[in-house]
Amino acid sequence: MHEYYMLSYSEEHEQAEWLAYELKKEQLTLDDRKRPYFIEDPKVRSKSADWRNYKGSGFDRGHLCPAGDRRFSKLAYNETFYTSNIAPQDRDFNAGLWNRLEMKVRSWCKQHGHLYVITGGILEDGLQEIGEEDVDVPNYFYKIVCRFDGKRPKALAFIMPNREFGKPLEGFLVSVDELEKRTGIDFFYQQSQEWQQTVESKVRTNGWDF
Repeated sequence: MHEYYMLSYSEEHEQAEWLAYELKKEQLTLDDRKRPYFIEDPKVRSKSADWRNYKGSGFDRGHLCPAGDRRFSKLAYNETFYTSNIAPQDRDFNAGLWNRLEMKVRSWCKQHGHLYVITGGILEDGLQEIGEEDVDVPNYFYKIVCRFDGKRPKALAFIMPNREFGKPLEGFLVSVDELEKRTGIDFFYQQSQEWQQTVESKVRTNGWDF
């Protein structure tokens, strides 16, 4: 666990299977920060993969928690450059579809004030590997966006292929239940069955501005 995000690291796949963080409206600043070098995460006991695994691979070091969400403090910004916070992403996907979703999340945060985000690559057997440490290249990435500003919690889940697509973000929506089947992760196991049934069973876009 870091000051501004938490994660579960998969040594088998050499990246986080999930990474979660809070995003608050007041954190969305435009402070100018000096971009640090990527370094291994000191809190991953098995050591996170070295950034050099990505060198010459043709894949970007794609952020899970965006550096652009963490400009409000030097510590928060620098934490996004631990290699536990990156995964191999197609360059056009990273700069295109994934970036569009990140910007939309910021827009929702400005509108609603406070969000919770869970994100990562879908890790499975038989993935392409890069570098000396065999970092897996996910075929798909996911993101869950939650808010609790009304009578009932609201959540959106996205699954996106690791390549550029021009279609609208709504085209990548799935239920949280479907995402949990794909990842094998029970994201909200601490919540009641009633809560999970309400939030996870269907795609509900009411109250979200696309």
